[in-house]
Amino acid sequence: MTASTVLLLLFSAFAALALSFYQYFFKAKTKGKRYFVLAFLRFITLFSIFVLLINPIVTRKDLETVKIPLPVLVDNSLSIKELGQDNLAKQLADKITSNSALKNKYDVQLYTFSDGFEAGKAPDFTGKQTHVDQAAQNLKQLYRNVNYPVVLLTDGNQTIGNDYVYSFKENTAVYPIVLGDTTTFLDLRVNQVNVNKYAFLKNKFPAEVFLQYSGNKTVNAVFNIMQGSSVLYKQAVTFSKDKKAQSLSVLLSADKVGVQTYKAVISSGEAEKNKYNNTKNFAVEVIDQRSEIALVAAINHPDLGALKRSIETNQQRKVTILKPAEVKSLQDYNVLILYQPDASFKQLLDLNKNAGLNTLIVTGLSTDFNLLNQYQSQLSFKMTSQREDYLADFNTQFNLFALSDIGFGQLPPLQHPFGTITAKSNVNVLLKARIRNVQTENPIMAFSENGAARNAFLLGENIWKWRVESHVNTKSFDQFDIFIDKTIQFLASNSKRKSLVVNHESFYNSGEVIPVTAQYFNKNYEFDDNARLTIQLKNKKTNLTKSYDFLKGSNEYKVNLDGLAAGQYTFTVKEAASKTSYSGSFEVLDFEIEKQFVNPDLARLQQTAVNTGGAVYYPDKADDLIKFLADNESYKALQKEITTKSPLIDWIWLLVILAVSLAAEWFIRKYNGML
Repeated sequence: MTASTVLLLLFSAFAALALSFYQYFFKAKTKGKRYFVLAFLRFITLFSIFVLLINPIVTRKDLETVKIPLPVLVDNSLSIKELGQDNLAKQLADKITSNSALKNKYDVQLYTFSDGFEAGKAPDFTGKQTHVDQAAQNLKQLYRNVNYPVVLLTDGNQTIGNDYVYSFKENTAVYPIVLGDTTTFLDLRVNQVNVNKYAFLKNKFPAEVFLQYSGNKTVNAVFNIMQGSSVLYKQAVTFSKDKKAQSLSVLLSADKVGVQTYKAVISSGEAEKNKYNNTKNFAVEVIDQRSEIALVAAINHPDLGALKRSIETNQQRKVTILKPAEVKSLQDYNVLILYQPDASFKQLLDLNKNAGLNTLIVTGLSTDFNLLNQYQSQLSFKMTSQREDYLADFNTQFNLFALSDIGFGQLPPLQHPFGTITAKSNVNVLLKARIRNVQTENPIMAFSENGAARNAFLLGENIWKWRVESHVNTKSFDQFDIFIDKTIQFLASNSKRKSLVVNHESFYNSGEVIPVTAQYFNKNYEFDDNARLTIQLKNKKTNLTKSYDFLKGSNEYKVNLDGLAAGQYTFTVKEAASKTSYSGSFEVLDFEIEKQFVNPDLARLQQTAVNTGGAVYYPDKADDLIKFLADNESYKALQKEITTKSPLIDWIWLLVILAVSLAAEWFIRKYNGML
């Protein structure tokens, strides 16, 4: 409080006292005790009013002790229970979090992690995945600019995410408590099966199998690939102390259309602690047709390779890159991609007039726009010779097919001549053009549908940068490749549009998230965001039926069917108002990744501890860890001085005193007949 404020308060007190004296004593003919009371109440009233008018700032200083955080991370995945360490993990977590010495020194917080991350939840060890890296990233967000220790109760077997060895930040010392028996048991394991999602009828498809062995003696085993009770492939394998892993490459025949389920099995005469990991199921969807796509370009450009790689990630697609003069017939192709057509494309465009192939036209700096204006009527081009960089904005009202925003607005700009592009009838714009922060009327990507004829336009070159940027942001090409795949799927299909479109896979692994997405369109084929979609799911073997409601997203409805047991399922999606329905099926393969382990991953836990300056402890040494943390002088509580400034007008009691003094004065005067 400043000196001027103090002087004002003193003057206010004097003024309030003088006014009270003047009213009740200076003019009063008689003086009694009630006049002193009334004068005092009037003084309180006036002084309170003056204080409110001055509104002084009150400064208060408090000292606060900030303890160093001590997060205790407990692995809540199913593998802890499978290793028989669930009760021990609970006991250790309780011992650490309830220790009085640690609670006096640290801010002890319990966290559980599996495929998610939760605070304060008691572990139940039902998690289907182990994501240690996610737990480390969450700690970075919770505790910044502070040096603190972490107690990590886990078996160290991570099943999803980046390698957690390098996930914890530099000012974090990790002290893992190893859960599980580190004694090496003899164990044969089908570690991984790599196989394409799709295969083509009457063809052979490759399967790459990785086998792993834990033990010290030589073991002879037999590896089989089976379908039902039939053995499709059989091979003898030998493991030893020096040969603990083998990879096998197998060619299997695709003889039947549909989802084909196989089983990779390794067996031996040796006794094993865990035989669940001796078997791994996998599936392949066999299809009887393939989309042939002609990618025609007169110039060389990185976009060609990016488009080819992106399209061919779907095994149903095959892309052939051609020069315009090399195309003599279009009867062998299902979709035509014209990359920056110029005068040399004239003969090809005439040829496609008769063939009627659905076409994706990509334009750029080398495009002949006069030629395009002659051979298509969906877009009108009026371009200049000036080049421009165009950014893309996603159109949430796009409704031709289900597509999510993959962050188009943050992708690098595409180059295209500056000018005006006018969309005509039956054109649906997916991406709108933007020059820096200025919106334009031009599209960047648009689709048209007229009966069975479908066309798409990508207006800009250097889309290869989009694929690279998408990989930088997500560590995967998947989002961009799905975007291109849905574009090609739209062009490859000539079927009539449906009001209810449902997207799902043909098979899933148990323990994985099982998403089903849907879109519902009204009679004008506009996305209906008021639809009520439900899915009824039925297990073919048990006939057990469950119903779920879809949740609405930005431009689609979604439901996650988590926790389904292995087996075959049929389902029906219905829209409540229109009674429109869609039926389908999928299979959940028997595979619990958390049941694959027989030992903790001691090596990775030791490396994590070394990298962060911590140390590995075993359950029987938990007391040593508690004592070490309690006595460690590196972690000291911080004392902070907190200064709080608040205006007196915010003090509610001052208003209460003012109201009470006014009311008391009025009642006393009323009672004594002085009003």
